[in-house]
Amino acid sequence: MLAAQDLHTEFQFPQEAESQLSSDTDLEDHDGKNSKTGKGMAVKKGKKALGDKAKGGAAGRVLGPGWVNGHHQENGMENMTLFEVVKTGKSATQSVVDDWIEAYKQDRDTALLDLINFFIQCSGCKGAVSGEMFRHMQNSEIIRKMTEEFEEDSGDYPLTLSGPQWKKFRISFCDFIAVLVRQCQYSIIYDEYMMDTVISLLTGLSDSQVRAFRHTSTLAAMKLMTALVNVALNLSINMDNTQRQYEAERNKVVAKRANDRLELLLQKRKELQENQDEIENMMNAIFKGVFVHRYRDTIAEIRAICIEEIGVWMKLYSDAFLNDSYLKYVGWTMHDKQGEVRLKCLTALQGLFYNRELGARLELFTSRFKDRIVSMTLDKEYDVAVQAIKLLTLVLQSSDEVLTAEDCESVYHLVYSAHRPIAVSAGEFLFKKLFSHQGPEEEGLPRRGRQSLNGSLIKTTVFFFLESELHEHGAYLVDSLWECASELLKDWETMISLLLDEPMPGEEALTDCQETALVEIMLCAIRQACECHPPVGRGTGKRVLTAKEKKTQLDDRTRITEMFAVALPLLLAKYCVDIDKVTNLLQIPKYFDLDIYTTGRLEKHLDALLRQIWEVQDKHTDTEVLEACSTTYHYLCNEEFTIFNRVDIARSQLLDELVDKYNRLLEDFLQEGEEPDEDDAYQVLSTLKKISAFHNAHDLSKWDLFTSNYRLLNTGLQNGDMPEQIVIHAMQCTHYIILWHLAKVSDSSSLKGDMVTLRKQMRAFCLMCQRYLNSINTAVKEQAFTILCDLLLIFSHQIMSSGREQLEPLVYTPDSSLQAELLNFILDQVFIDQDDDNTSTDGQQDDEASKIEALHKRRNLLAAFCKLIIYNVVEINTGADIFKQYMRYYNDYGDIIKETMSKTRQIDKVQCAKTLILSLQKLFNEMLSELGFNVDRSSSAFCGIKELARRFSLTFGLDQMKTREAIAMLHKDGIEFAFKEPSPQGEGSPPLNLSFLDILSEFSSKLIRQDKRTVHMYLERFMTFQMALQREDCWLPLISYRNSLQAGGDDDTMSVISGISSRGSTIRSKKSKPAAASKRKLPEAEENSCSSSDAVWMNREQNVQTPVMMHSPHLTSTVLKDPKKMRPEDSYTATYSMPSEQHPHQPVPPQQQPHHHHQTAIDYNTQVTWMLTQRQQAEARQQQERVSMHYAKMRNHMQQAIRRGSGLMEDDEEPIVEDVMMSSEDINEGMDFDTIDIDLPASKNRRERTELKPDYFDPSSIMDDSVLNVSMF
Repeated sequence: MLAAQDLHTEFQFPQEAESQLSSDTDLEDHDGKNSKTGKGMAVKKGKKALGDKAKGGAAGRVLGPGWVNGHHQENGMENMTLFEVVKTGKSATQSVVDDWIEAYKQDRDTALLDLINFFIQCSGCKGAVSGEMFRHMQNSEIIRKMTEEFEEDSGDYPLTLSGPQWKKFRISFCDFIAVLVRQCQYSIIYDEYMMDTVISLLTGLSDSQVRAFRHTSTLAAMKLMTALVNVALNLSINMDNTQRQYEAERNKVVAKRANDRLELLLQKRKELQENQDEIENMMNAIFKGVFVHRYRDTIAEIRAICIEEIGVWMKLYSDAFLNDSYLKYVGWTMHDKQGEVRLKCLTALQGLFYNRELGARLELFTSRFKDRIVSMTLDKEYDVAVQAIKLLTLVLQSSDEVLTAEDCESVYHLVYSAHRPIAVSAGEFLFKKLFSHQGPEEEGLPRRGRQSLNGSLIKTTVFFFLESELHEHGAYLVDSLWECASELLKDWETMISLLLDEPMPGEEALTDCQETALVEIMLCAIRQACECHPPVGRGTGKRVLTAKEKKTQLDDRTRITEMFAVALPLLLAKYCVDIDKVTNLLQIPKYFDLDIYTTGRLEKHLDALLRQIWEVQDKHTDTEVLEACSTTYHYLCNEEFTIFNRVDIARSQLLDELVDKYNRLLEDFLQEGEEPDEDDAYQVLSTLKKISAFHNAHDLSKWDLFTSNYRLLNTGLQNGDMPEQIVIHAMQCTHYIILWHLAKVSDSSSLKGDMVTLRKQMRAFCLMCQRYLNSINTAVKEQAFTILCDLLLIFSHQIMSSGREQLEPLVYTPDSSLQAELLNFILDQVFIDQDDDNTSTDGQQDDEASKIEALHKRRNLLAAFCKLIIYNVVEINTGADIFKQYMRYYNDYGDIIKETMSKTRQIDKVQCAKTLILSLQKLFNEMLSELGFNVDRSSSAFCGIKELARRFSLTFGLDQMKTREAIAMLHKDGIEFAFKEPSPQGEGSPPLNLSFLDILSEFSSKLIRQDKRTVHMYLERFMTFQMALQREDCWLPLISYRNSLQAGGDDDTMSVISGISSRGSTIRSKKSKPAAASKRKLPEAEENSCSSSDAVWMNREQNVQTPVMMHSPHLTSTVLKDPKKMRPEDSYTATYSMPSEQHPHQPVPPQQQPHHHHQTAIDYNTQVTWMLTQRQQAEARQQQERVSMHYAKMRNHMQQAIRRGSGLMEDDEEPIVEDVMMSSEDINEGMDFDTIDIDLPASKNRRERTELKPDYFDPSSIMDDSVLNVSMF
């Protein structure tokens, strides 16, 4: 017997130990019949036997077959541990277990030791339990020892490793435990040695801090428990059988009763009861020692294992486990944070509810946790939601009274979910609830037709569709019900009967709304049967159909054609004036198999259909109906089918009639001197709408409608009183004329005159639309704008792509005036507030649906213009007025503007950056015009511009090398803008736009370190010496911008300090150079004669203005400052100044350098005074000594001053190979005082010089474009 307090400590169990398990399980022994002395003696004998075996030694062992020295032997070739045998999977689990049992019978200590090491190795532990440890160490000590030997390098172990081998290992591992218990169930598991040892080991491991031990032992313990449940179930069945046999024998008359058999049966029942008690004792130990602790483990996989197995126990042995004492764990865990665990709870409960007998015993559990299950249908994990709906379906099948109407309604609306598995599960629930119950009055009804059972079910579907007011998508409802109710939805015969037949006496007829819903459901069912894929928005795309599905698809299509070829004309005749019904009915022919009209001799029905279509277009002016008629004609006019001629004749007659009528009405309408009345306008409009609808799908070029439409539009411009709908449809029709003409010209066989005609018509029409952009009618302007955007995109330079160079004469590039008008339209019509939008004609602007529709229209207009930008039809800089609205209209158009910025950056990074800075400049100018010249940098307007700049900066990404040139140009334009306008207050005041530098500083972090220095130098071109010394608040933008450019300046210092501490010093002592020579410039003639690389370094030398670049430090003490935390100016001085007692040409010993930095920090005030003096002297030199200096002399001086490598002395003659990039000492090349330059590691310098692009922002590039052959500024 197992003792609870000994489970975690040792393998041996004392004789007097008694079960101390808690009483919250029905497996507890209430009668105390398990507390028998014999059991305790058996445990004690087991312990004694262990000592006897230990004394015998290995020499006296008799090994079982297949095992050599405790290892499995296959074919006498190799020895493998039990773990290796199970992992390889080459041997059948049954044979492996049988071999182990034979070894156990020969030497149970050795075999049990192999089993213990099997569990240890399955956890990924490299250590092993030795015989000495097994004999003398307690359980906790062994586990502690194994924990110390656990080499957990990556955190992976067999149960978490991926790959087919390890997935197979997990299955083999579980099978091994199950087979082991099954093979040992009649003898070995009752020896109170093997099972006690294994359970104690697994219990101890499951309480380990090592996840691998805990996970593996929990899985093993749960599978062991499942195997014991199977054993207990078999024992229970045998006990019942023995009891029945005993009762039957005892009930016999005395003469026929066999007393010997009674005694045998009684003894057998007693043995079975003892075994049952033993098994229950083991299960109690596992449940209390492992499950109760691990079902709430921190690892989700471990919790999922526990819940999955307890579901198996309750299903297998419901008499013992299916009660509230165990169900409560599943109920509690349904609130788990991990979807994996919640999923296991639901699948465990599904196994119980699937059995109606077990479901009846779950009433208390269902009433307690039903609300939680219902709420899980909206789980964030789709798999969990699907299984929750399936569980509720099983609950519904077990009892109709459990779920309330509110519970069912929460599932009903999920049939409209975009996630198809959820929708299908909800459809099955709906079908079970509404369609699966047949009353006695429905027995004997006909199978098809209005009075059939399907008739009532179809009505129920229609009622449900209408009552679900939240959604109006019939295709989604049909797709949800398709898998469970496809036969019902394919009963088109009954649907047609419900629509055409008169109701029977006493039968309630369908209302108009119900008939409309039925027509929509019928169309959706036809589409689903013919296309065999979910509707748009549900599913990932079309899948490959199986042969059976293809055959079903063809059969359904044939049946649809045969049925609706006859019924469709009748349906159109009945509902001819109903817009919604006719629109849906006219979509049915596109699913026909048109060959059946000929093979089935249905030509007369085709003629009837064509007549009905003519009737429909004659009676309707609604655009949807007319487009449906046009689409139907387009599908029927297929030259591949024999019915083409018949349909083509009907179509030509219809179009001839429409065009003749239009021309006749137009002549009357445009007669001079007569005022057209409303009736004439209506006739022209209705005819024009029909022609436009048919022109969308059919080529009407032979009727030459361009002249008539152009005349109509021109008259509208001249008179200004043309009805807006006539103008809109005339422009739309003319647009179709241009497109059909283009399709004809694109054909290689077209005539040259056709292209000339198209070019004239296209340009004339574009000018006409441009003039309509100034119309007072908003709808007309929107139509003109949309058509212009489409035509500019179609006839752009991309029309020549894909080998169509012959279309080059058709290319149309908008001029600046047209671009400006398009942009102004966007600014006036799109970037407006909701309250200002009065474009709605129905006066219901306050209605939420109207606002959404208006927003959708504005988004389409903006997208049309943005396409012109990203396809390079209009100038990229026109996007500045779009980009500046990014923050203000982020909720409405943020995605469109962001995508436009991304696409333009792919086209031209530099031009995109210039456009972004231009948009900020526009906003800044608008702010100045509103708030005046005194900019308040804390105002909401200024903060908004700065936030927009921050958003723009984030769009450049993290790869600074890809955007290097673009960012540099952005800073250049920003600097020029900041200093462009002088101060209105006169000299001494900051420039008007100086505050823009504060906005520009948001982009400083995107500059690489070399470019920061160069941008700083470019900034100083616009600064005077007095500006550099200013510290008033009005100059703070300049100060902060300079600080942002110098923020990376102390990176060199940091690398110097770290380099000193990690390796030997790398010192370069420079020779003292004349003060005048360092500041002189070359004459222009000599400058132009220099080579490119020479010009780079010459210009760098002339542009390095050291006194101006350095900050004027505040006079504060820095004695206690850490050098790593100094301000940029502090670290600058500390790095490049040199103690006076150190000779300038003598290298500094490495051990003295830290002291050098500290000493510099102490003499900070002295350095400040010295620097100010140097600044004044430098300014005087710059003004007085700008005469020529010989270039070769300066070049020689630079080569002598620059040294490279670790430990270079003055005599070393290895110069640095300079390139266009600025190195770490370039910034100080012009300083007059001696400096110590300690390079970064050579490898990093080499990498920078090979990977970095040329410095596009170098001052030499500004002065001479020939350096890089790129004109930057």
